[in-house]
Amino acid sequence: MQLRGRAALVTGAGRRVGRAIAVGLGGRGMRVAVHYHGSADGAAETARLIAEAGGEAVLVQADLSGAAAPAALVADAARQLGGLDVLVNSAAVMDRTPFGETSAEQWDRIFALNLRAPYFLAQAAAPLLAAAPGGAIVNIADLASFETWPDYIPHGLSKHGVVRLTESLARVLAPGVRVNAVAPGTVLLPEGWTDADAERLRQTTPLQRHGSPDDVVQAVLYLLDADFVTGETIVVDGGRRVRR
Repeated sequence: MQLRGRAALVTGAGRRVGRAIAVGLGGRGMRVAVHYHGSADGAAETARLIAEAGGEAVLVQADLSGAAAPAALVADAARQLGGLDVLVNSAAVMDRTPFGETSAEQWDRIFALNLRAPYFLAQAAAPLLAAAPGGAIVNIADLASFETWPDYIPHGLSKHGVVRLTESLARVLAPGVRVNAVAPGTVLLPEGWTDADAERLRQTTPLQRHGSPDDVVQAVLYLLDADFVTGETIVVDGGRRVRR
């Protein structure tokens, strides 16, 4: 896909991996709608970095845990950008939820943002993407989609749902819209994790190092460029999935 001058909506782009993706798209000359919920300063910084990278940015705010928010967000982004060619579903939460302590409110919050929002964002964006030659969706899953993490069961289930959602949407939206996913491993430590956690993860990763957000960006860019790839999830984890 020729990306220069085309329009993308990146959710959760005010910080962490979402910011890196948005800036990476800007570096390819895209016009990017930078979505944020509460991190307005972070979103403004993302927009500044996009401009420095050679792209253009607009800011769009929404609490995607609300049922009506996805459709409103897509409409806002498309209005400001004059259309939509690419949707990147990056916004997510990763809450620690030990089995005996998980509340229904935590469960609902995780699934609303991690799985329900990408579904309805895709639903709202699909007509716009189908009208744009080479329209594409990239969902951000997680290594937890494929592994069992005892203290993060709802998170892992929601991200496994993202992988299956990707496969389902790839069939439903073909041939006009391609849908793929990236499942990162340790490219950024979860907030609150310690140096000891970081070292344990490094030692148990076959490549013996952590990745970086740029590793995810490169996978996203590949999927946008790869016109004959749909329904796939690229795992970017330094080999952790195959370490056993």
